[in-house]
Amino acid sequence: MSAVFDVACVVDDDRIFVFGISRLMEMTNFCNDLVVCEHGKEALDYLISADGEEQKLPDIILLDINMPVLDGWQFLDEFIKIKPRLDKEITIYMVSSSVSKTDIERAKSYDDICDYIIKPVKSEDLQMIIKHYEESRLN
Repeated sequence: MSAVFDVACVVDDDRIFVFGISRLMEMTNFCNDLVVCEHGKEALDYLISADGEEQKLPDIILLDINMPVLDGWQFLDEFIKIKPRLDKEITIYMVSSSVSKTDIERAKSYDDICDYIIKPVKSEDLQMIIKHYEESRLN
């Protein structure tokens, strides 16, 4: 069985979360390649460096809110600026331990955020992402 996504990107500074999500992704055959960035600036730098090389750009980004250097909100503001020049449609899920209504509503205000997932991410969450992706491809 082949993976659903060619490339997934996790933007999170929590090494324990990154370890856990990468193992979960392996078990669910989520992606062929996983790119991990510790903060938003590293993720933006990666996207800019991969510009023009569609196979390196992620199909999906799991984005944390609270990170050093460039947090999830700052990443989104910068992503919106570079998005038009990227050669690929990238789906972003906000993944956070925050259950704040303010954060959830703010995430919904971004057209580029597909959904908000509260940590810890479970297998069912990844299955929901896969299902949503497959349904969007049929439409």
